[in-house]
Amino acid sequence: MIDLRTLETFYVVAQTGGFHRAAEKLNTTQPAVSARIAQLEQELKVRLLERDKRGSHLTAKGRELLGYVERIMALRTEMVMAVAGRDGLGGTVQLGVSETIVHTWLPDLLKRLNQEYPSITLEISVDGSANLATALTEGTINVALLIGPVNAGNATNLPLCDYPLSWIVPAQLPLKASQVTLEDLTAFPIITFARRTRPYWQLLELFEKAHLHKVRLFANSSLSSIIRMTLDGIGVAAIPCQVVAEHLATGELRVVETGHEMPVLSFTASFFKRADMPLNSIVADIAQQVAAQHSTK
Repeated sequence: MIDLRTLETFYVVAQTGGFHRAAEKLNTTQPAVSARIAQLEQELKVRLLERDKRGSHLTAKGRELLGYVERIMALRTEMVMAVAGRDGLGGTVQLGVSETIVHTWLPDLLKRLNQEYPSITLEISVDGSANLATALTEGTINVALLIGPVNAGNATNLPLCDYPLSWIVPAQLPLKASQVTLEDLTAFPIITFARRTRPYWQLLELFEKAHLHKVRLFANSSLSSIIRMTLDGIGVAAIPCQVVAEHLATGELRVVETGHEMPVLSFTASFFKRADMPLNSIVADIAQQVAAQHSTK
């Protein structure tokens, strides 16, 4: 009789495209994976996978079986939720998070997940959006909260929030209280996101369009460091005002306007739908809800 574990193994091989990668995902050995697939093919008396130098590929019968396996695994999740409730749905989710989200509503998301799905274990990685997108497509993280969307393959991208960049200055910076110009800002270092990020190049383009070529852009991969440098009076930060809401409220920092339309950071919860990993879509859905609640505050 074909057991569920064997079907899961077949599904992971089909998703990863290789026995070695499937073994890594399943925390087992490649021979063990090969043995399960061989047993499945023997029981069904059909060839399910073809191997070549590039990996493993489903045969026509393999693609047919995959549809049934996906339905079986979805039904298993439905059964667990119906019988055991949310407490019965457990597992580990590798969550990749942009630092902007860390400084805004990530704590609310973690509280909500802990309350509603206490059996979920989260492993959190904080990184830049480009690195998170790569990690998601390579399978080293399951869900990414990042500047999206991720356009690789059949990735699902749920919209989260839009944060425009603002000019954030320390209270003691010698700038007039009324509207300032971009040229006024070039007297100070502009502290912003890392060089390979979208907002960095958008800011550079903004200054170039204004024919201001002597601007000093201080690229920084750490948002915490950008905030600290701004508080210390080193320069003007080009970051979302949401990440420094507390400092704005205390008067340590303030927002200045130049009249120019600023780049907008659009965040998504990106993931790949997997029948064997229902937690991916659950975490992404709740992230979307928390982001919406935070935006209305």
